[in-house]
Amino acid sequence: MRDVKREKIAYTMKKFALTIVLGFLLLPALAHASRIKDVAALDGVRENQLIGYGLVVGLNNSGDSDQAKVQTQSLVNALERMGVTVNRGDLTIKNVAAVMVTATLPPFAKQGTKLDVLVSSVGDAKSLAGGTLLMTPLKGADSLVYAVAQGPVLTNSFSYGGQAATAQKNHPTAGRVPEGALVERELPNVLAERSKLRLNLNRADFTTAARIAATINEAFKDNGVAVCADAGTIELQPPARYSGRTVEFVAELERLDVRPDTPARVVMNERTGTIVMGENVRIATVAISHGNLTLLIKERPEVSQPPPLSGGETKVVPRTTIKVTEETGGLALVREGATISDVVKALNALGVSPRDLIGIMQAIKAAGALQAELTIL
Repeated sequence: MRDVKREKIAYTMKKFALTIVLGFLLLPALAHASRIKDVAALDGVRENQLIGYGLVVGLNNSGDSDQAKVQTQSLVNALERMGVTVNRGDLTIKNVAAVMVTATLPPFAKQGTKLDVLVSSVGDAKSLAGGTLLMTPLKGADSLVYAVAQGPVLTNSFSYGGQAATAQKNHPTAGRVPEGALVERELPNVLAERSKLRLNLNRADFTTAARIAATINEAFKDNGVAVCADAGTIELQPPARYSGRTVEFVAELERLDVRPDTPARVVMNERTGTIVMGENVRIATVAISHGNLTLLIKERPEVSQPPPLSGGETKVVPRTTIKVTEETGGLALVREGATISDVVKALNALGVSPRDLIGIMQAIKAAGALQAELTIL
């Protein structure tokens, strides 16, 4: 009995050890995998921009000046729509500001859904702090009203001053109205109207598209579910068992893991000295030498004082000192097929700064040794 128990324990320990080993072997692959929902999106499932023109009232003498006639006419029109007759010439308004109101309509938003809106002054108002946005229709690119915005404007800023001085914090002529818009018109449901779906990659790539299609077909055990149309589009035909259950099909599809292919690319920003390199960047055999030449010039005027009773004049004589310092860098050899880690180690051995590295990478590219796309921002 003891031998049987020992064999069972040994067998269990072997399975446990094998599981751990397999976990470590799969860890690098899983670390680079992404969900399909993070690298692609369904065609038609997108946000839409909304815009409108409105008025902010209740400002403390920080609104548009009398020279801006737009807000005056807008207020007159608003009052007339409410049955109030006013004479435009009698209005002197400093607590009203004309603003543009923008918002983003998310997909599948229903009537009554609340949206955050951004309010920005279009006149010469000094501040929108403490103001209230009046009812403003928000239209889409098709000129249809999809939402209506209204509410207090939050700027998290202030602007006070007099004739000689002013004090300001942040940007007082723009603010937000949290949940200040109500959706009044819904967008069509693109999932309910289509028998076939289309998956658009966030970044078009043939390898990534092929991997996504293969992953989907393997998961649903049907080679006809996903077909690559091009580098950025995958045509989807839901299986028959998902008829009328498109949401469930999409939910299962989005959870699948895929390893996107990344291009060999080096992105450099010469203004900030920022350099970003992809993991697939390779460099052919090349020798790199780098040195800095520093030229220091000092101008120090000196006073030339003649001897007493000599009849000479006191003059200011310029004295120029020039000092040249050259840092002689070593010669670093980068072997063919070197990875990004090898490149960084070799260049760090030369003691180069990020800005110097930009010039070195450009020289390596010009020499034909950089096997990657070089992008300069």
